[in-house]
Amino acid sequence: MFQMKFFPLLFSICFVVSSTNFLDSAPAPRNPGVSDKEYTFPGTGFFVKDRTPYLENDAKRWFLEANKLQKSGSLRKALGLYEKFSKRRSDAIVTVQGEQVKVGPESLYRASILRERKGDWQKGFEHLRLIAQAYTDYDFERVAESLMRLAERLAKDDLPRKWGVFPRFRSGSQDRTRLDEIANLARGPRFAPRALMALAEIAIKDDKEEEAVDALERIVNLYPENYMAEKAYFMLAEFYESRVSGPAYDQGSTLKALNFYEDYLILYSKPPSQSIHEDVKSYKARVQSSKVRFDNAEKGRDKMRQTLAESKLEVAQYIEKYGKYFLVRWRELGNRPALQFYNEAINSAPESNAARLAKKKVTELRAIDEK
Repeated sequence: MFQMKFFPLLFSICFVVSSTNFLDSAPAPRNPGVSDKEYTFPGTGFFVKDRTPYLENDAKRWFLEANKLQKSGSLRKALGLYEKFSKRRSDAIVTVQGEQVKVGPESLYRASILRERKGDWQKGFEHLRLIAQAYTDYDFERVAESLMRLAERLAKDDLPRKWGVFPRFRSGSQDRTRLDEIANLARGPRFAPRALMALAEIAIKDDKEEEAVDALERIVNLYPENYMAEKAYFMLAEFYESRVSGPAYDQGSTLKALNFYEDYLILYSKPPSQSIHEDVKSYKARVQSSKVRFDNAEKGRDKMRQTLAESKLEVAQYIEKYGKYFLVRWRELGNRPALQFYNEAINSAPESNAARLAKKKVTELRAIDEK
C-alpha cells in the first residue's frame, strides 16, 4: 500500500528530471530578435538561457563600478563585474575621462588582463577570443596581439600553478587549436602568418606532421608576400627531405623536397625586406637566420639531386640486366630504355658519382649498339 501510494509521485519526479535533461541537451529555440552575435554568448539563467543584451543602464553601472574597484586595488571584485559581460552581450557606450568606451568588449579585455596576471592564461584567451568573435568593430590589432601573446605563453612558457598550489598541464592539441583559431580570426597578414608558424613549430614538436605541413602551406599560399613565407618554404623542403628513404625507394618525397629547395633558392636569394611590424633587432636576427637557411638549402638541393641521380642509375642498371624479362619488344628496343635512365641520372646531378658511372655505362652501351 505504501509503495502504491508513492509510485505516482516517484514517476512524476523521474518524468520531470528526464524532461529537464532532454531540454538541456536539445538546441535552445532562438527568440525573435536575437542575432547570431548574441548566440556566441552562453547566456544567463539555469533552465532557460537568456542571451538578450544587458540593459544599457545596468551595463554602464557595472562597468563604472568595476573601473572604480580596479583603481582602488579590489581586483577580485572588479574581475567579477567585468566577467558578467562574458555571459551576455552589451553595446552600451560610456564616457570615462572624456573618452567614449564600449562597455562589452572593454570589460572582456580588462578581464583578460586580470586573468593573465592571476596566471589563468586559458581563461584570458577565451575572453579575448569572444571579443574577436562578437565585437568585430573593436580594436582587433589590440586583441590579436594579446591573443598571440597568451597563445605563445600557453604553448612555450611554464604554466603558473592554480591558486599557487596545483600544477597546470600543457595540452599540445589545445595549443594548436588556439593558434589555428587566431589564424582564422585574423584579418590581414600581420597576425595570421605568425600564428600559423607557431602552430607548425608546435605540431612538429608533437609529431603531428600533417598539421605542420598544412600550416606551412597556408603561409606559402595565402601570405606569399609575408617575410615568414621564406622560413615556411625552407621548412617544407626540410620536411619532405626527412621523408626520403633512399635511392632504392619511391622518389615522390625527393622530388617535392628538390622542388621546394629550388624554389626557395630562386625566390629568396636575398632575405625579405624588413616588415613595418618588425623591429630592427628582430630583422637583423632574421637576416642572419635566412643566410644560414640559404646555405643549407643549397646543400639540401645538391643532396636531393644526388639521391635522384642514384635512383635513376639503379633503375637503368635493373632495366639493362632484367629488361628482357618484362619489356615488350625488348629485342627491338635494345639498350634504349636503359640509356634513357642513364641520361636522366646524368642530367639530375652532373657532378655526382652516379652521373660519372652513368656516363661510363652510356659510352659502353653506345659502343655495343654501333657494332
